[in-house]
Amino acid sequence: MSVIGVPLRYTHMSDGRPILYLGEKVRRTLQKAGAIVFPICPVQDVDYIDTKGNMFPELTEEEKRVISKNLDMCDGLFFPGGGKFTPYDRYLLELAIEKKIPVLGVCLGMQMMGCYDEEVKLEENESNILHHQGSDDLSLAHEVVIDKNSRLYQIIGEEKIMVNSFHKRHSMDNHVYRTVARSLDGQVEALEYPGKTFNLGVQWHPEISYDFDDNSRKLIDTFLEEVSVVSQRKMAIYDN
Repeated sequence: MSVIGVPLRYTHMSDGRPILYLGEKVRRTLQKAGAIVFPICPVQDVDYIDTKGNMFPELTEEEKRVISKNLDMCDGLFFPGGGKFTPYDRYLLELAIEKKIPVLGVCLGMQMMGCYDEEVKLEENESNILHHQGSDDLSLAHEVVIDKNSRLYQIIGEEKIMVNSFHKRHSMDNHVYRTVARSLDGQVEALEYPGKTFNLGVQWHPEISYDFDDNSRKLIDTFLEEVSVVSQRKMAIYDN
């Protein structure tokens, strides 16, 4: 079985104590799709919840080494949604690109892809389209148009699909990842990194709709198929 690394997210318990967490939909869907889920902890000795994104110290060389060791245990990387991304998320993605490890990002994970090596550029949603459907996990919210000249289109096989939506801010176009899908109001809905390695981000949550939406299953299952190639390559090296 392939090992999927998932960076943990940050929040407060009801009594105010900080915790790291892994969303249950992420865990259950990836396991259902045939993967072993490997949580990856942040490495800096700072308050990851209350520290603002631009106030994090730079990663030390030792912290980078620890992140790299975590990634070495993974065949693929899944960046989940959440409240914010940090230097450790950015460095994980940088290493995954360098090591040619398959990556799938959703919601905040996709937004991080759009500015992982530059200034954060996110804007508040101002649209009549339903970009945040609240606690409704059982429906799809709006239409997305996919570029026919994209890996995403090859996976889905349709130019227009319905997706769920749980975000209050949206990503901007950037110089590294290519925008390959937009909502009808022009917002970025999917990004792809150029090259042969699977490295794709979507603004929606296919892990939430995996059980009832064919397109969500296509996306996650294709990701796992790409990851399995990396896993098999590693096993061949160990066997030799």
